[in-house]
Amino acid sequence: MDSFIRRIDPVFSFLTTPLIPVLLLFTRLWVAWVFFQSGMIKFSSWDSTLYLFENEYQVPFMSWLWAAYIGTAVEMIVPIFLTLGLFTRPMALLLFVFNAIAVVSYPVLWEQGFYDHQLWGMMLLVNVIWGAGSLSLDHILNRQTPQHSSC
Repeated sequence: MDSFIRRIDPVFSFLTTPLIPVLLLFTRLWVAWVFFQSGMIKFSSWDSTLYLFENEYQVPFMSWLWAAYIGTAVEMIVPIFLTLGLFTRPMALLLFVFNAIAVVSYPVLWEQGFYDHQLWGMMLLVNVIWGAGSLSLDHILNRQTPQHSSC
């Protein structure tokens, strides 16, 4: 069994390693789409958004009005950065915290949408830990930036 594992694992590693950039792109695009759509809904029905933030959501640490503006802005701006793969790690971390606050602020999510928020949180953590991968502006810009060595 031990020799079988030593033989099969490198094969799977060889087959899956080229797919890592695609996986990282997929997770970025999926989460970006979900949050951008949510931001567009908030923006397009602004009166409803204000009502929900004032009466339903219980966002900690700030007033409901600030939470409405900041929440909508985060959902509309951060996904653009994720889609491009620009500042991916900090943007994914910001959206991860935002996602966690959304779950805490709206208890109904525990019953209806908690699984989705867990999935999005995990996808965001993948990009926090591994970055955007080679299919991103982060990768392109890092390749073009000369590396300074300290001698």
